[in-house]
Amino acid sequence: MNKTKKAIFDAAIRIFSTNGYDGATMDDMAQAAGVAKGTLYYYFKSKEEIFKYIITEGVEVIKEQIFQAVEKEESPLSKLKALCTLQLNLVYEKKELFKVIMSQLWGQEVRQLELRKVVGNYINSIEKYIKEAMDEGIIKKGEPYFMAYIFFGLLCSTIVYELINKEKCNIDELSENLLMYILHGIQA
Repeated sequence: MNKTKKAIFDAAIRIFSTNGYDGATMDDMAQAAGVAKGTLYYYFKSKEEIFKYIITEGVEVIKEQIFQAVEKEESPLSKLKALCTLQLNLVYEKKELFKVIMSQLWGQEVRQLELRKVVGNYINSIEKYIKEAMDEGIIKKGEPYFMAYIFFGLLCSTIVYELINKEKCNIDELSENLLMYILHGIQA
């Protein structure tokens, strides 16, 4: 990503996060990126195209960071813990991107359907670690695809927790608690 496209990428995330999809304009994005509107149109034909780009690129960057760290771990349990911890850290670091993703998951617009595919691909990547943990007997046998969605859903709930509480939590402690609840449930 060149310098101009990176500036547009960052600005678009801020604008979509602040104004929502419907309230975001090409003018606002160009101004926030510090580029002429023509420059914006040189790189992207429409707001829809910018949205698709920031989601695809944003999730890809997140996936890369997470899975590079996770693959360094030896055991399936340490992989799940690393996944959990890094995902939670990224929620804080890339709060605006997560806000855009979460706000656009619902609905039947083309961008929302495409976003669900991107998120679905990310969840498919998590499934691999769930299967590995099942094969090692760390978690009970079940439907790994569904469990990956549960795992992702619990991670997403931390976004809501953070948004409501508006304070930086201790990520390691939050990750430990989340993993404990995932592995042992909430039953007394």
